[in-house]
Amino acid sequence: MKIAVSGKGGTGKTTICALLCRALEAAGRDVIAIDADSNANLAYALGLPDPEGITPLAGMADLIREKTGAEKGRYGAYFKMNPEVSDIPERFTLGSGKVKLLVMGSVDQGGGGCACPEYVLIKALIGYLLLNGNEDMVVDMEAGLEHLGRGVTEKVDALLVVVQPSKVSCVTARRVRKLADDIHVRRVYGVGNEIRADEDIEFLKREMGEFEFLAFLPYSEKLAEYEREGRSCFEIPEFERSMPALIERVVEANNG
Repeated sequence: MKIAVSGKGGTGKTTICALLCRALEAAGRDVIAIDADSNANLAYALGLPDPEGITPLAGMADLIREKTGAEKGRYGAYFKMNPEVSDIPERFTLGSGKVKLLVMGSVDQGGGGCACPEYVLIKALIGYLLLNGNEDMVVDMEAGLEHLGRGVTEKVDALLVVVQPSKVSCVTARRVRKLADDIHVRRVYGVGNEIRADEDIEFLKREMGEFEFLAFLPYSEKLAEYEREGRSCFEIPEFERSMPALIERVVEANNG
């Protein structure tokens, strides 16, 4: 199962990615987690040791030179547009149980797009994993979907857009849906987060119109406490119940 997760920063997107990974792991499945957000925090959410010591792939100058033939940050230089990336997962994933993490890192896209080698490398790697990886895959993305190119979108079982019950979050979610339509991502669903009352669900349904929601996740006062203590938020009972149900809904939506 290949799941990409997007949405406005601060909506709980990274936490939901970590919860999905741990739910799949609890079901006995191998998972590769991809942190493709420029504000890379998935290692923290997964509880990996020494997350500050992780060097993102986009920052590895030697790797970029090895794979593309160009120096990191060299705009307009000649380099390989289809680098060989099949060995990267084995070399650079970080392990935690049955969950393995790859941190992509941020790329300065220079305004209207990026013709830099690190961007080409990251996009090629995500495409390779979507098309060839045997593990389940959860991708923590920004609100932009630049890494999901037209040639691999059919391999995404679901693009989940995390939405809080707020105007700003809904505006971002509608933009993500429009971007997904532009690159022909066919299976785009909403996940309402930090729901405190039925009125929050009604608000999201009203603001998002025909957008199909697969789940509405409750607000939890325990989340901050668990994060401070370094405990897995998957242990919070409401999340432990909600995540397997969300995965089942993804499967049902794709088979329906």
